[in-house]
Amino acid sequence: MTYKTLQLAFDSSIATLTLNRPEKRNAISYELIEDLLHALDEVNKSSARVLILTGAGKAFSSGMDLDNLKALIGRTPEQNLEDSRTMVSLFRSLYEFPKPTIAAVNGAAIAGGTGLALLCDFTLAVPEAKFGYTEVRIGFVPAIVSTFLLRQVGEKIARDLLLTGRLFDAAEALKIGAVNEIVPPEKLLVRARELAAQLIENSPLSLFQTKRLLTDHARAELDSQIEAAIRENAGIRQSADFREGIESFLEKRKPKWTGR
Repeated sequence: MTYKTLQLAFDSSIATLTLNRPEKRNAISYELIEDLLHALDEVNKSSARVLILTGAGKAFSSGMDLDNLKALIGRTPEQNLEDSRTMVSLFRSLYEFPKPTIAAVNGAAIAGGTGLALLCDFTLAVPEAKFGYTEVRIGFVPAIVSTFLLRQVGEKIARDLLLTGRLFDAAEALKIGAVNEIVPPEKLLVRARELAAQLIENSPLSLFQTKRLLTDHARAELDSQIEAAIRENAGIRQSADFREGIESFLEKRKPKWTGR
């Protein structure tokens, strides 16, 4: 299959999926989401046994595409719910992917980019990588990502990251358990392939069933939490603060919050 926003390559038992919008810092657009969902399905049906996810250029993914961000203003409640469910579909497809996944974070991974990076089974990052759940800084609610983050780092750390919206570096990400390893840029993909080779030595059936077991443990809780998250994610888009957050961000000025 031909993709417009990413590259998918197969080498022996390893599939490498590269977000390929370097001029946009691999920002997440609706087209990229659609490509990612199709690519994940292609890898799942292939003979590849491990998936590596990385980005082209200097960023892993800078978050939502600015053109898509502008388009959010004025969308109907029904459209907002559909958008939220589409993002959930992407995140759950990656989180519940039946084969081992490795994120090779080559640079900034912000907002939804942080979500993609940390939803993989293993996350490797260069020292210069930056992460952040910046939604509250522009009038969003980090509802969907919060359901996964709570499971990964615990409530106290999740509250810090989600309520402040601050950026944090690879060293802090490693300290809180969000990243597995910090790797020099020139060795990032080499190390990812080394880890993939180690995983490939294991029984493919055992890996599949172990991942299924972990997914099954989380599913009932996630189902309930994500439904609530979808409603929150869509609901905040009807607020004045949401509109002000987007407009001030696009206009590069300080927002004037009203709390409505």
